[in-house]
Amino acid sequence: RRSRQWGSGQGRVWGRVSPPSPLCHTRSLPLSSVKPPPGSTQVEAVFYFVIYKCKFFFLYLVVNFDHFQILRAIGKGSFGKVCIVQKRDTEKMYAMKYMNKQQCIERDEVRNVFRELEILQEIEHVFLVNLWYSFQDEEDMFMVVDLLLGGDLRYHLQQNVQFTEETVKLYICEMALALDYLRSQHIIHRDVKPDNILLDEQGHAHLTDFNIATIIRDGERATALAGTKPYMAPEIFHSFLSGGTGYSFEVDWWSLGIMAYELLRGWRPYDIHSNNPVESLVQLFSTVSVQYSSAWSKEMVALLRKLLTVNPEHRFSCLAHIQASAQLSGVVWSDVSEKRVEPAFVPNKGRLHCDPTFELEEMILESRPLHKKKKRLAKNKSRDNSKDSSQSENDYLQECLEAIQQDFVIFNREKLKKSKEQPSESVSASETTEEAEAEAEPLHMCSSVCSSGSS
Repeated sequence: RRSRQWGSGQGRVWGRVSPPSPLCHTRSLPLSSVKPPPGSTQVEAVFYFVIYKCKFFFLYLVVNFDHFQILRAIGKGSFGKVCIVQKRDTEKMYAMKYMNKQQCIERDEVRNVFRELEILQEIEHVFLVNLWYSFQDEEDMFMVVDLLLGGDLRYHLQQNVQFTEETVKLYICEMALALDYLRSQHIIHRDVKPDNILLDEQGHAHLTDFNIATIIRDGERATALAGTKPYMAPEIFHSFLSGGTGYSFEVDWWSLGIMAYELLRGWRPYDIHSNNPVESLVQLFSTVSVQYSSAWSKEMVALLRKLLTVNPEHRFSCLAHIQASAQLSGVVWSDVSEKRVEPAFVPNKGRLHCDPTFELEEMILESRPLHKKKKRLAKNKSRDNSKDSSQSENDYLQECLEAIQQDFVIFNREKLKKSKEQPSESVSASETTEEAEAEAEPLHMCSSVCSSGSS
């Protein structure tokens, strides 16, 4: 039988990217750091831990598919589909991304989905598309994120929008703040491009799609060939060919420069396509010079040159470089970070900025449409109950599905924010003692009550 250990994780296909913070996730409750009241007997201590664990279990496990009303499909990608939803109790609107479990297993994408989820659960920023909820059912894994109705920059390029220098300069500033935040979290996005920049209704830019992002700690460097070729930095290809020192956060700033150039001119500075061999791309960067439009200001050309410097050591690659540049000396960064700078381009609020065929595909062509999920799951459950479980057609697939069900981390940012605003019992991980760990051991026999408790 094939092994489920597809990625670099140990004992699981997907492995872990980073240790999740305890109060955000139902699978990572800090039980060993909680001490029962002084003088408690061992039995009382056990019940104390069970109650504590179940409190967080029910607090963060309340959100599921039934709590959302599906409104319409708005997009799809290699890792799933996206629709607009409304949360029934708060009436707030979100975008829901859902990924079919079986397809993820067949395409070897489970680890990427888990990595994106774990990264999104740990970050939040004004210029990112932030995760609010994650949950699962028998068929799919769900991410509920900020709804941005202004469309992505690729869509607007295809609609022949003429972006001005002022507009592009604001996008560069907003993305510089986002990339600087990601750097503080040790995250390389690796896929900055117009397709992954969404606009809100006011026209501000937000970075999305972390399914090939990676985390590097101090002193580490990434080495994988990952990204979209026309936007990938030269050092990624060099590292792949030569097996050198790898690459770091500078690659995202190169991608930002490529994107800014494309927004201004309508095409990219290098003629690169997905089928170009890596060897030819390495040669391309050493022989071809970027041509800048004579219609652009000297300040914009100078800024793009610094972003599109082939040598990463001389490239603008952090917020301090951008802020210190003469080209952006007039920017009031506090206004940018608070969204007080009005974008010159504001999407038309009277229309939905996406391909209308997504909705038709979901309603007509999709074999398992989302709006019929409840009936379908009920029918499948009835069929499964009547079938002999020992006659499984695909043990490997079933094993992987069960592993996803067990390892999936449920997240609820709404509850997390409320718990921070109204703290009832503060728990510090630094309070862990040998006695507390010893007292927590009897809880293992109660694991069937709260099955999501251990990592």
